[in-house]
Order: sequence, then structure tokens, then C-alpha cells
Amino acid sequence: MTQTSVIATHTRAGVRTLTLNRPDRLNAANDELLLALTAELRAADTDSAVRVVVITGAGRGFCAGQDLGDVSGRGMTFTEHLNATYNPLIRTIRSLGKPVITAVNGVAAGAGASLALSGDIRLWAQSASLIEVFSNIALVPDSGSTWFLPRLVGYHRAFEMMALADRVRADDALRLGLCEQVFPDDTFAQDVQAYAERLAARPANALNLTKQALNAAMTGTLDQALDEEARLQQLAGDHWEHEEGVSAFKEKRPAQFVRDVK
Repeated sequence: MTQTSVIATHTRAGVRTLTLNRPDRLNAANDELLLALTAELRAADTDSAVRVVVITGAGRGFCAGQDLGDVSGRGMTFTEHLNATYNPLIRTIRSLGKPVITAVNGVAAGAGASLALSGDIRLWAQSASLIEVFSNIALVPDSGSTWFLPRLVGYHRAFEMMALADRVRADDALRLGLCEQVFPDDTFAQDVQAYAERLAARPANALNLTKQALNAAMTGTLDQALDEEARLQQLAGDHWEHEEGVSAFKEKRPAQFVRDVK
């Protein structure tokens, strides 16, 4: 494991785990953490040994949102701060050419909730929770929450969650579609790693193209989605993964989508 003051990094079996490392502050985000996380994600995107990225938190929190002490009295506008820190981070996650798992090990509040929702797959510990806490300090949800949340739960439920700032716990999160799996606290890290390794064994190029197709379809028309599917399907069909998948099917054996990295 390698570690900066704010991000711990570990790679095993094609899975790069990035751990927010401010446990004494429930991993509340300061500029150093946000910029370091964005840099680590971009490094993972260009590393051929990495097939899946996991974002999680150290200690008992995932991310408690913005560290208000870090921005107090700096003279930077809200818009300037978001455009310099959170917005590049969320855009990096959504455009990354590899699956990103947000492994929510504890509370995810404010911008931490936005980060938790931004992954391609969201895995929660049983004790995890999410709070759209912005209205408690008379602010608007940011860092992508107004885009992610209504697409998951609908406008009305999203507005209620944002207006009342009620805590959503793991069982309700699973029911509402805010996460894909909930794991026991005491085995959470192992369960996340096993899940991520399973994902890492899938065809990386096809998953990259699938992510592109879904991102485009979320904001496009049906006709645009059909055209984009046709374009991306050609790229997938021309890739060696497709040949391997077809051969494995014909030979009645498991497909081998991971090649040795030279």
C-alpha cells in the first residue's frame, strides 16, 4: 500500500482501491483530498494493470462532505471552489474508462453523498448512511447530487430527501436503488474486494464502451442512443475480447478476458 497524507492506495488483482484518509474528520473533504483523489483516478485510468477502481473511506466514515474549516475566510466564491475541486472530480469519475465502485463504509453526507452516488456501482456496509445535508446550512445540493439523485429515486423523493435532510440507512438505500449491494460491516472490505475482482475479470474494453453508451443515453434521445450503440458495437466487435468471448462460447469454456500485462 502507498499512502499520501489524504489518500491511501492499494492494488490487488487488477483492483485499485483509493481510500479517503482523514478518519479523524470522517474523511471530510479539503482541497488536498479532492485534488489528490482526482489525480489518483486519472493515474489509474492510464495504468494498464488497473481494471477496476474502488473509492472508500478510512475509519467509520465514507465522507462527511466539505470540511467547512478548510474554506472559511478564504475569499473564494462557491462557484470558483466547485469548479476547481468537486466538479473536476465528479467529471473524472463519470468519464473514467474503467468501472468505479464507491464502497460506502459509513456516513456519506453533503458532497460525500454526491461522491457516493457517482460510482458505476455502489456497495454499502450495513452501517452506512447517506444524508443530503445541504439544506441544513441553507445551501443547494452540488457535486452532481441534483443530477444523480432524481434519476435514481424520481424528482419528488429527491426533493424530499434534499429538503428535509433525513438520514437514509442501508436497507432503505437498497430498496430505493441508491446502492446495488449491502454487506455486513465486519466483512465489508473483503466483500468489496471479491466483488471488484469479479468485475475486473469481465471484458474491460466492452465495459468501457458500455459506460460510454449509458452516459450518452442518460441525456440523449432514443434515436441518438441507437446510433451510439451501433457506433460503439463496431468498436466492441473489432476488439480481441469479442473473438475470445465467441471462441469460449463455442468451446464451452470460461472466457479469459484478462491478458498478462507486459
